[in-house]
Amino acid sequence: MVEILRQPAGTEIRVIIYLTDQASTDRECESTEENPVIRKAANEDFEDIFNIINDAATAYKGVIPPDRWHEPYITKEELKGQIADGVRFCCYVANNEIIGVMGIQDKADVELIRHAYVRTKQRQKGIGTLLLQELIKASKKPILIGTWKAADWAISFYEKHGFCLVEDEERNRLLKKYWAIPDRQVETSVVLVDEKYKKSIDF
Repeated sequence: MVEILRQPAGTEIRVIIYLTDQASTDRECESTEENPVIRKAANEDFEDIFNIINDAATAYKGVIPPDRWHEPYITKEELKGQIADGVRFCCYVANNEIIGVMGIQDKADVELIRHAYVRTKQRQKGIGTLLLQELIKASKKPILIGTWKAADWAISFYEKHGFCLVEDEERNRLLKKYWAIPDRQVETSVVLVDEKYKKSIDF
């Protein structure tokens, strides 16, 4: 079991891992090997964020339409522009290394989850779940998530955490209202929404 503990300072989160196998039922592991924390990104984290996004996004290669794939997946200029436009990142850090990142962007009446990525070699360890839970917990507004239509693993991940897909008409409206993406990307993407959004529009 994994528990997230808020620290008094409020910006750094300690992750406690409880070992539940028979040999360790009586001991608590505070992840002494990795000492993982979730914290807000700092300016000096830019290179790590850039590298993690492009490393993890290789999962899209050969899956999303070829005309939507680029190398790098995102350029430094594009990432800097999105940060300047309000995308705020949280980082999962272990052994003083950033392992996963997830961004959130305030768009007045809603917030968008942006760039949810974990280093390829560190996937399937629950890091994405911890980051998503932390951003959800901190948000007071409806949350929307856009991802590729062909990325079924990403869609399943968000559905597992209570998000649901919207119909094509609503998807098109939301993507054009809250995202700055070309029409072709609108066609090849989906939008998932949380319970707060569904209640706000009588979903």
